[in-house]
Amino acid sequence: QVQVLESGGGSVQSGGSLRLSCVASGSFFTLKSTRWWRQEAGKQREVVATISAGGTTSYPDSVKGRFTISRDNANNTVYLQMNNLKPEDTGVYFCNADIIEIRLALSKTVEYEVWGQGTQVTVSS
Repeated sequence: QVQVLESGGGSVQSGGSLRLSCVASGSFFTLKSTRWWRQEAGKQREVVATISAGGTTSYPDSVKGRFTISRDNANNTVYLQMNNLKPEDTGVYFCNADIIEIRLALSKTVEYEVWGQGTQVTVSS
């Protein structure tokens, strides 16, 4: 089973920047569409950035112009560059990816979705 691991969270002041990384690990897989989600304490998780396998990106209005999602296919890594951070950006950020994996022992290809454990981002005013 492919796993994804987030890193890069931390504490910054309002107006600061952070870059989050999501690294996928495993064997014989392709990382397809990937999303970054944010969950504030006591609230529902919301998507803050999406990147397709082909590199098409989308963002909600709340982060558009401040967040940039990108991918390094050679290293199975997706990044989230966050600039001009605001206190309302505080939360746990999760990486969520669609995976296509070749299961050699079963001689078949499987598709599934994976989630990381999350990384905390705290923005103080």
